[in-house]
Amino acid sequence: MVAKNEIKRIRSLHQKKYRSRLGLFLAEGTKLVTELLNSPLEACGLYASEEGILEEAVLVTEAELRKMSALSQPSKVLGVFRIPLQASPVWQGWTLALDGVRDPGNLGTLIRLADWFGVRQVLCSPDTVDCFNPKVLQATMGSIGRVPVIYVPLEETLRHSGLPAFGASMEGESVGGVTLPQDGILVLGSESHGLSDTVREELAQTVAIPSYGQAESLNVATAGAILLYELRRGTPGLTQK
Repeated sequence: MVAKNEIKRIRSLHQKKYRSRLGLFLAEGTKLVTELLNSPLEACGLYASEEGILEEAVLVTEAELRKMSALSQPSKVLGVFRIPLQASPVWQGWTLALDGVRDPGNLGTLIRLADWFGVRQVLCSPDTVDCFNPKVLQATMGSIGRVPVIYVPLEETLRHSGLPAFGASMEGESVGGVTLPQDGILVLGSESHGLSDTVREELAQTVAIPSYGQAESLNVATAGAILLYELRRGTPGLTQK
């Protein structure tokens, strides 16, 4: 049995203002929670609606779990984790920077892609969606526990990073023809507006994915996957794990 106040506190983590106030976030699903338990993140509460799913979890009823859950179809496992202190950017290797990405699924997928392609960190402008939003977390599939996500004033950060920044733009040079350095920053813009003018001013170059059909544009996460692949394919001295 979970106290009503505890259920209320966990439900409040559906909203960013309470996540920020309490310094906690909510993760759901056996895979996601297990991945986060194996990361440096600190667990502050674990709950399961069936015995034996997660040894350390408090057993709760399905009705209690449903009240805590942010999902329309609740999983059988739910975890509460402490939001880590924000890291400082490290200017070595490649960084992914996001300018106003608002869709939770896109942000979560991009964090997962950064993890897949061995990108050191993800920088986000302040108007990018919160990385601890439950929908973002679901899309990361646990990569949030391995890739630091850092919210910064993006223009100023790019200006002082000391690294060249390459922005994704339909008007840019075809990425296949660009010589990419060992260290740099790949910048992706918002789903509806692309890169902001102030961020464009800080770029060394814009790059594009060539089109061979009639589609008007690519989803930002899809574009990110292609560009990160090209980045790794074209960067010397890198090896697969």
